[in-house]
Amino acid sequence: MRDHCDSRVSSGDETMNEHVTSQRRERAGAENGQTRPLQGRSAWLITDGKRGMDVQAIGVADALGLDYALKHVAPRPPFSWTAPWGPVSPRERLGRPGSLFAPPWPDIAISTGRQSVPYMRALARLAGPRLFRVVLQDPKTGPGIADLIWVPAHDRRRGPNVITTPTAPHSLGPERLAEMRRAVPDAIASLPTPRVAVMLGGPNGVYRFTDQVLRRLATALESLAAHVGSFMITPSRRTPASLLDAADQATRAAPRLLWDGTGENPYPAFLAHADLLIVTADSVNMTGEAAATGRPVYVLEPEGGSAKFARFHEALRSHGATRPLPERITRLDHWTYEPLDSARDIAAEITRRWARRHAMLPGGWPEG
Repeated sequence: MRDHCDSRVSSGDETMNEHVTSQRRERAGAENGQTRPLQGRSAWLITDGKRGMDVQAIGVADALGLDYALKHVAPRPPFSWTAPWGPVSPRERLGRPGSLFAPPWPDIAISTGRQSVPYMRALARLAGPRLFRVVLQDPKTGPGIADLIWVPAHDRRRGPNVITTPTAPHSLGPERLAEMRRAVPDAIASLPTPRVAVMLGGPNGVYRFTDQVLRRLATALESLAAHVGSFMITPSRRTPASLLDAADQATRAAPRLLWDGTGENPYPAFLAHADLLIVTADSVNMTGEAAATGRPVYVLEPEGGSAKFARFHEALRSHGATRPLPERITRLDHWTYEPLDSARDIAAEITRRWARRHAMLPGGWPEG
């Protein structure tokens, strides 16, 4: 850290380097007086290793209190081409010693991503009816792939075993954020309040960060600097240099922390300790995590978009969590809303359906 208003966060501040997907088994037990009936049950989380996929699966597992193992799959062609409908390669030797998927079977399997679907289908045959299967995101297959399918509300899929929530699950729910707020990292505690977290995404298949969008962001941040105490800025892996530079140049005169890309991203700490948040509309995960804080969230809309993104952002605006980022901010608005905690809601539905299955199985469910 440099000891002046322009601090760049690197791996030197260990307190801030808590990764969103860290396994927090030490917090096993009831939270806020609420019991978790599936606490300690074994689980496999199956993803293709993308961080956004891991975050969602771990968020649900944390909410349930599961004892989980994260299993990343990377099928080779032609098996990667035929997912989600095709089989798993015989070379993976599922169910046999030495395989990534071998007994003892878990109580619960949670998967997300197209490449994970064939493994869920194979596990249903190998582990039998006592395995409770959860698929996050639309598997693009028939409903029988899982006992429960979760999709975001802006997705069109519906069915008897499909549930929806406005945002995606993650591990940064209100209880976790409250826990983090009880211990403010020194680097953040030294920043004057109110603190603004600026969460930058990047171009994707539908959004473009044109020069006009960069100017809108810069103008908004420059005008906001007159009404707030400091900024906390973090890019993502998709953030282009031009977008980060626009945020950098616009906030140089203000006290701030700006992550320089080395070490762990301080994103969770920034999220917890922000009084106001700005996110780019291209990231559903970041916008949903910001909406878990209960703090005001401004959304920067790049050029482009899609009907699916429009439905997502409209739902969060209707909930009262977000507002469009004005091009110029002349006063500091504050609003409140009920924090969105999709992981908790999904966990509650899994628990309910688990109990129903428990009652139906001969001999009940084995003890964990």
